[in-house]
Amino acid sequence: MSDVVAPSRPRTLAPSHRRTVESLLERADVRTDGARPWDITVHNERFYGRVLADADLGLGESYMDGDWDCAQLDELSAHLFRADLDRVSPRPVDVVNALVARVLTRQTQRQVHRHVAPHYNLGNDLFEAMLDTRHMAYTCAYWRAGAQTLEEAQEAKLDLVCRKLTLQPGMRLLEIGCGWGGLAKFAAERYGVSVSGVTLSKEQASLGNARAKGLPVDLRVMDYRDVTGEFDRVVSIGCLEHIGHRNHRRFFETIAARLARGGHAVVHSIGVCKTEYRAGRFLDTYVFPLVNLPSIAQIGRAIDGLFILDDAHNIGLDYDRTLMEWNVRFQAAWPELKARYESMLDGRFKRMFEFYLLTSAGFVRSRRAQVWQMVLTPPGTPQPAARHW
Repeated sequence: MSDVVAPSRPRTLAPSHRRTVESLLERADVRTDGARPWDITVHNERFYGRVLADADLGLGESYMDGDWDCAQLDELSAHLFRADLDRVSPRPVDVVNALVARVLTRQTQRQVHRHVAPHYNLGNDLFEAMLDTRHMAYTCAYWRAGAQTLEEAQEAKLDLVCRKLTLQPGMRLLEIGCGWGGLAKFAAERYGVSVSGVTLSKEQASLGNARAKGLPVDLRVMDYRDVTGEFDRVVSIGCLEHIGHRNHRRFFETIAARLARGGHAVVHSIGVCKTEYRAGRFLDTYVFPLVNLPSIAQIGRAIDGLFILDDAHNIGLDYDRTLMEWNVRFQAAWPELKARYESMLDGRFKRMFEFYLLTSAGFVRSRRAQVWQMVLTPPGTPQPAARHW
């Protein structure tokens, strides 16, 4: 991750900085040094200048540096996102970056291989500790069917996806963005299909193949644009977010090209209710460089003429609980993870990672983000019995 991380920049405090920041926070019902769980406790006055200078990046970096704390970071971020504070008076640099992202393709094959994989290559021990033990699913779980544990909720999600795919024994399934092979292993074991999966992470492919040993599962380090062959079904869970809006059409064209006659696809993706062209600077810098959450408008344009949208299921609220559970497990495992990860980011890795998990939960809780599962069928193909709740 070191090649994408910008150093923190301490800011001096002008007399007006504190008043300006506190005035903005009031719009979100947030106070500095207040007593409520979502209020901010300021330890270093430079916090105010850093937030004004660098917006969400300044907020995150100052948290990493210990300039401030909050008892419930997730609820703080929910308040900030509900008030749309990240959209108040955008700075010229943010306007320029958004315009550049709108017209240029940031997610070229060279760029995604360089910048997307490092997060997933951080270390399998980190993700084994944080994710569910059975499937290592790094995407939204499905709690609303009655699951009580993360393991149950992730298994419910995988089964829900397989039922939407209407899998039958002997089918060939392509998974774009296969992670550690959780779905591939589950589908091969439970539904008797053979699975080809692609990921940009060597760590994921290696561990995933080991976990699925003895099953008809083949996970490879490969860009989705390089996949060949025909498959009865295609699935993608948590990959569209990394594709970039200028590649959406190519992504769905690839799915259409890989589907055998009579097949259909399921695409599971985080999305937003208003079209944006790049994520916030903190997420782009420290966690998922090049991430670009799609909107329904963008997806609609990308599938125009290629697919019928047979079903769209929003399970976004389930992602809030999933992220909170990941943070609980991350915190519990930190004493064992500390020896390896504490020195990363000049000792700031833990606070960076918890800031990412908890503010992401707040983003979903605010309803600014959704999670959609879409069943897509080529025109002229019979509608599959794919609506399952």
